[in-house]
Amino acid sequence: MLKFENVSKKYPNGYEAVKNISFEIGEGEILVLIGPSGCGKTTTMKMINRLVPHTGGKIYVGGKDISKENPVTLRKNMGYVIQQAGLFPHYTIEDNVGLIPELKKWDPEKKRSRVTEMLRLVGLAPEAFAKRYPKQLSGGQQQRVGVARALAADPEIILMDEPFGALDPITREQLQDELLRLQQNLKKTIVFVTHDMEEALKLGDKIAILKDGELVQIDTPDQILSNPANEFVEGFIGKNRIYQNPEYIPITDVMRENPSTSIAERSPAKAMTFMRQRKTDTLLVSDREGKLLGIVSAYDLSSQTTASNIGEIMHPVSFVLEDSATARDALALINEAPYGIIPVVTQNGVITGVVTRSSLLTAFASQWSNEKEELS
Repeated sequence: MLKFENVSKKYPNGYEAVKNISFEIGEGEILVLIGPSGCGKTTTMKMINRLVPHTGGKIYVGGKDISKENPVTLRKNMGYVIQQAGLFPHYTIEDNVGLIPELKKWDPEKKRSRVTEMLRLVGLAPEAFAKRYPKQLSGGQQQRVGVARALAADPEIILMDEPFGALDPITREQLQDELLRLQQNLKKTIVFVTHDMEEALKLGDKIAILKDGELVQIDTPDQILSNPANEFVEGFIGKNRIYQNPEYIPITDVMRENPSTSIAERSPAKAMTFMRQRKTDTLLVSDREGKLLGIVSAYDLSSQTTASNIGEIMHPVSFVLEDSATARDALALINEAPYGIIPVVTQNGVITGVVTRSSLLTAFASQWSNEKEELS
């Protein structure tokens, strides 16, 4: 959908704001541009709709070279949301939202219908807000109108330049959630500029980190957190930020390997001896291929006198996680898990580890301890 090929922006005075960057994002993806002040992120975004003309390389939208497109037509087919909404103060809300359909000479009834649809989509009742003026709305409501206006003509791409940056934290978070909700239904291609890493991690399908006009790394949030390209990226995102975002921590980083397991055919007496040797009060029960069958506790073994093997007295496992899960999944389940453990298995059900309250606490406490040492 959007492709940069060796794109640069050099000004007549010799200053190069953007230096030979290349990337590609697919239809329906959110790309977040982020970096220090002056890194070129806003310039990069503005080159997409030719508000800033690029001086080198090629930019393609939907396979078309934008330098060969009429800039006015190009902008009419892109939504644009900026900080402070950028609404026309002398226009009513319905006139602001209907601006691009009006410029594209839509039929009046079609335009009215679209304005009503868009206001409802962003959570503003048309009967209450359509006839108001921007000054009669809160900052958050104005930004919702800005999003509605950007969506009104059903554009191919939406450009968003720090749209929530001037809002209070609660309103900002609400609008971030609203944008993600809209994106689930609309699947627009969005380029979003921000200086806030938390916002980037929350919204981006891909994050592009820029420094001094160069593209340092572009990848998914989890890859950027777990595999920063260099020390600059590591420092910029915050070295320990991954532990503030457990949805990006693989379960394998917080599980305990080599858990205490036993085949179902083992006798209760031998199983109890094995548990004493391993200093544990639970055993995961498996078949001979290592596939999880159940769980048995020391209490189960001591209270049973007639069972010939532990397969007869084991319990089904209430909560299991595959090895593709995350620490967040474990945190959500650990308090409900019987015996305080969650087995981790492969896609084929083979036991590969176990998450316990202790293993979670150890993983996070270790990271917090390292962070405290670095700050001291």
